[in-house]
Amino acid sequence: MIDSHTHLFLCEGDEAELVAAARAAGVGRMLGVGLEEESNATAIAQAERHEAVYASVGRHPNDATGFDDAAAAELLRLGAHEKVRAIGETGLDFYRDTAAPADQRRAFAAQIEVAKELGLPIVIHARDPEDTTEAVDEIFATLDARAGGATVILHCFSAPQRVADAAERGWYCSFAGNVTYPSAKELRFAAAKVPEDRSALPGAAAAARQAQPARQRGRDRQGRRG
Repeated sequence: MIDSHTHLFLCEGDEAELVAAARAAGVGRMLGVGLEEESNATAIAQAERHEAVYASVGRHPNDATGFDDAAAAELLRLGAHEKVRAIGETGLDFYRDTAAPADQRRAFAAQIEVAKELGLPIVIHARDPEDTTEAVDEIFATLDARAGGATVILHCFSAPQRVADAAERGWYCSFAGNVTYPSAKELRFAAAKVPEDRSALPGAAAAARQAQPARQRGRDRQGRRG
């Protein structure tokens, strides 16, 4: 089993013990996903320390403020590391307002180019305010225009109306704990229609509340109250 999306650096507990516990549970490999400069470096360092751990480097849309050519060049440099296997997570988040949409768009477009240049998959974060679809729709349009044949992984996907579109494009859809929420009936139906070889179930770290099963919200992945 492969954990396709985790943030070990956000988990409580000893790093080596976390990796050992994952392996004991049947997780043979895991992808530690960076969010910005500091966590990118941490994700790579963790990958260097553990054979089973690999890294993805990127700038999360919530941290996109100030993203510039130098930041893109640094991702290109980090992405060449032998244990980096993806770029991201990147995308658009219009639910939170921690970064201006213009900054998010600039970072997103640049990371698509980095992924293409390195021949790596791109990990996508998409989140809209309730009852809107602007971020998801813009992400699809941007990827259609810019990504070419790049491998796309839609992390913690929560847009059931676009699942068929993603499958048609050959993109991977990752369904996390959000698919267990009582309100996610449509998402569960949509997830069931995704081809088996294009579906992923990440073990996202506890800091991402939206990625936790409903019964575990408010607890970290080790079962303690957050």
